[in-house]
Amino acid sequence: MSALSAYDVILAPVITEKSSMASESNQVVFKVRRDATKPEIKAAIEQLFKVKVLSVNTILRKGKTKTFRGMRGKQQDVKKAIVKLAEGDKIDVTTRI
Repeated sequence: MSALSAYDVILAPVITEKSSMASESNQVVFKVRRDATKPEIKAAIEQLFKVKVLSVNTILRKGKTKTFRGMRGKQQDVKKAIVKLAEGDKIDVTTRI
């Protein structure tokens, strides 16, 4: 990792019903920076949690247009990373980093 630290790449864990179902198959979902690459995400997860990462899949969700009190606005784009861990490794996302 060049100028960014591991805390700059990984923003927050995603805790939803779908991500908790993915945890049964040894996967964890994180919200990451939009310009983060898969190797940067893998290195950050391995450095922060001391686990072995097998693969990283990323999703870029485009921001939606919403109306709030008559004003139109656009939500930001969000990048999520689905990280598959090696057998026996585990990350507890309920604890804070």
